[in-house]
Amino acid sequence: MATAVFHQAVGTLQSYQLHYNSGVHDSGNFLVRLVPKPFIVDIRPSKRGNYGSGERKFRVIQASTPLTSVSDPVSSPSNSNTRESRKKSNEAALILIRHGESLWNEKNLFTGCVDVPLTKKGVGEAIEAGKRISNIPVDVIYTSSLIRAQMTAMLAMTQHRRRKVPIIMHNESEQARTWSQIYSKETMKQSIPVIAAWQLNERMYGELQGLNKQETADRFGKEKVHEWRRSYDIPPPNGESLEMCAQRAVAYFKESIEPQLLSGKNVMIAAHGNSLRSIIMYLDQLTSQEVISLELSTGIPMLYIFKEGKFIRRGSPVGPMEAGVYAYTRGLALYRQKLDEMLH
Repeated sequence: MATAVFHQAVGTLQSYQLHYNSGVHDSGNFLVRLVPKPFIVDIRPSKRGNYGSGERKFRVIQASTPLTSVSDPVSSPSNSNTRESRKKSNEAALILIRHGESLWNEKNLFTGCVDVPLTKKGVGEAIEAGKRISNIPVDVIYTSSLIRAQMTAMLAMTQHRRRKVPIIMHNESEQARTWSQIYSKETMKQSIPVIAAWQLNERMYGELQGLNKQETADRFGKEKVHEWRRSYDIPPPNGESLEMCAQRAVAYFKESIEPQLLSGKNVMIAAHGNSLRSIIMYLDQLTSQEVISLELSTGIPMLYIFKEGKFIRRGSPVGPMEAGVYAYTRGLALYRQKLDEMLH
C-alpha cells in the first residue's frame, strides 16, 4: 500500500526555462531536479552516513534541468571555474524550517502525507519564523508538496527585508510551464524560485493517518505506538519508517539541494518533522539512535553555514534584531549591512 502511494504516477522530466520578450534570461543556473510528484525513487549510497541496512524500496528518477536564476547583487556568489575552487571560496546559508501547526496537529491526529493546511496559530508561527530570518539571504526555496510546508515558506518570506516574491515553479505539464512563464526580466530579478518536491514530504504513516493519537495508543498500546513513532526502522502498518523517509529525503537533498549550496546559493527548506530530522541526520552525521531522540519545534528556523564542503550548525536565530545571529559569519554580517544601506 505504501509503495503504491508513491508509485501511482510516473511522468517525463522536461527542462524548465523562464522566457522574456527579449529571449531567455540566463543570469545563472540553478541545478534543479524538478520531479513531478509522486515519482519512483532511487536511493544512492550515502557518503556521509549510514541510513540503515534495510531493504531499499524506492528509487529516485531525477534530472538536472536549467532554471533561470534570480540574480541578487546583495548575495551573488563569486564566480569560480571549478568545483574545488567554489568549495573553497563560497559560503552559503542553509535555513531549515518545520511547518507551523496544522489543523490535524491541533486535533491530535496522525497527519503524515495527508494534505491539510495551517491553523491560525500555524500561520503566526510561519510569520514569526520569517521575522527571525529576515536578514539572512535566500536565493532558492525548497518545500514539500504539502500545503502546510508551502504556506510556511510563503508566509515566512513576506517578512524578509529583501522583499523578493517567492514564486512556485510549475513543471507538471507543458501547459503549466507555458502558462506560468514570466516575461519581465526586472520582475524575475525580484523573485525567488520555490521548488516543491514530494521527497521532502512528511513520513507516510500508513493506516494511522487520520486516527487520533490517544485513541490509537489506547487501542494498540502505548508501547506499540511509541515504537511506530520513535523507532528508526519499524514502520506503522503499511507506512514508512524513519529510515525509509531518510532514504528519499537525503537522496533528494544530496542530488538537488547540495549542488545549489556548492554553487554559493543560499537555500531555505520548509518541510516536516521527519523529513527534516532525516536531513539533519545527514548534516550532523548523527547515528540512528541519536536521530530518534531529535525533536524539532514548529516554526523555529535552524541555520547552517555550508563552507569548504562542510555543514556548520549555527543554531536558531532568536529574533529579527538579534545582533549575535548576524555575527556568526562575516558573510552574513556584510549581507545585513548591505540590506541596511539599500533600505535606508
